[in-house]
Amino acid sequence: MAFSSSVQARGIQLLLGRKMTRVHQDLRFTDVPKRTETLRVETGAGPVACTVYRPPTTGSLAPVYVNFHGGGFVVGRPEQDDHICRYIAATAGCVVINVDYAVAPQRQFPVPVTQAYDATAWVAENGAEGGWDGSRLAVGGHSAGANLTAAVCRLARDRGTFSPRLQIIDSAPLDQFADPATKQSLAAKPLLSPQLMRIFTAAYVPDPADRAHPLVSPALSDDLAGLPPALVITAENDRLRDEGDAYAKSLEAAGVPVTHRVFEGADHYFTHTGPVPAAKQAIDLMATTLRTALSD
Repeated sequence: MAFSSSVQARGIQLLLGRKMTRVHQDLRFTDVPKRTETLRVETGAGPVACTVYRPPTTGSLAPVYVNFHGGGFVVGRPEQDDHICRYIAATAGCVVINVDYAVAPQRQFPVPVTQAYDATAWVAENGAEGGWDGSRLAVGGHSAGANLTAAVCRLARDRGTFSPRLQIIDSAPLDQFADPATKQSLAAKPLLSPQLMRIFTAAYVPDPADRAHPLVSPALSDDLAGLPPALVITAENDRLRDEGDAYAKSLEAAGVPVTHRVFEGADHYFTHTGPVPAAKQAIDLMATTLRTALSD
């Protein structure tokens, strides 16, 4: 008997949820202090919990960065990005807001997109209340969270609500219409298998007709002009590398300022599992690019 994609996705939540929070011990940045609090943001698709990371004390309101974690739209573990959020807060001197958006199969597209966008819009509008400068805002994410980042930036552009100064697209699934078996890797055993990718996509976007939607597959859109400047990070051995590389070129062709870096010898999720030198370079690139983008 074949199990439904929903049942398979729930099994992956149980199997991978704890594992995904285990960041490589040399990437935990134990020397970086943690100053956090939690807040709850109401969205059009239900309330969302967020963890707020504060930078070292500054004399004025710090800019703000909204982070979306990965997990194939199925694993909901924002704490897996704790090391990145702490490092960025300390190094880029900004408030970091780590969003605990809902995941599939319990909540499917477009719920995570709605929550991600509404939470970011709230952050932009409520800086005085939250203690950050909402006019100096950036957004970014990893894997599935990078896909949500692209969706948030598209909605912000189309609705004219807020203007992120930077979007960070790290190892993103950007074409969820294509058969994962067509996505090649240079590695013998890459982290992402076609079967796992199919389960993720079927759980998040059960209707195949929705998989070419620009909020699901940003790489299939030819309407990219006017999006925020982008830092696009891809990994040499990642099955998602080609669509990330292509998206960076498409953004550039549409007139969007793009910094694109391919990390050699690395696979998907390397900013969490290593190789440590590449992961540290990538995380530092995020922080330094953010610092520049968010400066006055």
